[in-house]
Amino acid sequence: MFGVLIEKLKAHPRKIVFTEGTDARILEASARLLTGSFLTPVLVGNVDEVKAAAEKGGFKIDGAEIIDPETFADFGKMVDKMVELRKGKMSAEECAAALKKGNYFGTMLVKMGYADALLGGATYSTADTVRPALQIVKTKKGSHLVSSCFIMVRSEEKLAMGDCAINLGYEDSVDKDGNVVLSAAQKLAEVAIETANTAKVFGIDPKVAMLSFSTNGSGKGGTVKLSNEATKVAKEMAPDLAIDGEMQFDAAVAPEVGQLKFPGSPVAGYANTFIFPTIEAGNIGYKIAQRLGGYEALGPILQGLAAPINDLSRGCNAEEVYKMAIITAAMV
Repeated sequence: MFGVLIEKLKAHPRKIVFTEGTDARILEASARLLTGSFLTPVLVGNVDEVKAAAEKGGFKIDGAEIIDPETFADFGKMVDKMVELRKGKMSAEECAAALKKGNYFGTMLVKMGYADALLGGATYSTADTVRPALQIVKTKKGSHLVSSCFIMVRSEEKLAMGDCAINLGYEDSVDKDGNVVLSAAQKLAEVAIETANTAKVFGIDPKVAMLSFSTNGSGKGGTVKLSNEATKVAKEMAPDLAIDGEMQFDAAVAPEVGQLKFPGSPVAGYANTFIFPTIEAGNIGYKIAQRLGGYEALGPILQGLAAPINDLSRGCNAEEVYKMAIITAAMV
């Protein structure tokens, strides 16, 4: 799988920002990326400190760009741009203070075109990676929310699972008069379509199961109605997408169960892309597959943003950084 993504990047080399330029895991992954000549690391931090950290770890980072917010020549332009983007919500002084931090500075490097993608979170929390992205890069045209997807890999088998990391649940968004402007079903449907699109990047022909504890109307309550309605909305939004629901996990993956409980469904029994109705279900589900099923979990891959920005686990290792950098850049 990574061979295909690397070949894609070789055809169109990219620059990726790492918000924590002195972190040993980032430096080790950057040194490895530089040997491939398909992705240029942009390390945020003090130049001397980054070089010292690389030398201490024995990592060769010649060819990487090191950018220090304190000495960045276009810092003033960056502040002005952020003030414009925040539309009165932050003063110039507040923007300047925020941009001294690697997460905001790195995100603005992407926004202003100095780099193509960003990977953070080795020391920052998920919230501290996602918040600048939402404030500066924002969602892409047609998207209403940011979601996440994990690509699960075991030998030659690949699956997609979303959303397991960002959205706690789905509720109707209403205006000041109480009118629904974006329904919970529309939100979950958008997650399903975005996850299917992510799956395609990794060579998965998505067959999307909208998961629940009910199959094809067999149960009521909980999130059954949400998953069922979201399926209908997703079919309207993406009529060519193979998607069905609501369905239980066994009906989604076992043909003998799926075709018994959901006869005639093109997805039941053959699903490879799974959409969970809550973050509790999603997070538990992917971790069960990872720990008991022997799948490698790649992600979370953020979806819906106007530029590729992804979040690392603070417990990540250099191998995970390397892989997530390739994944993130390939999303451009």
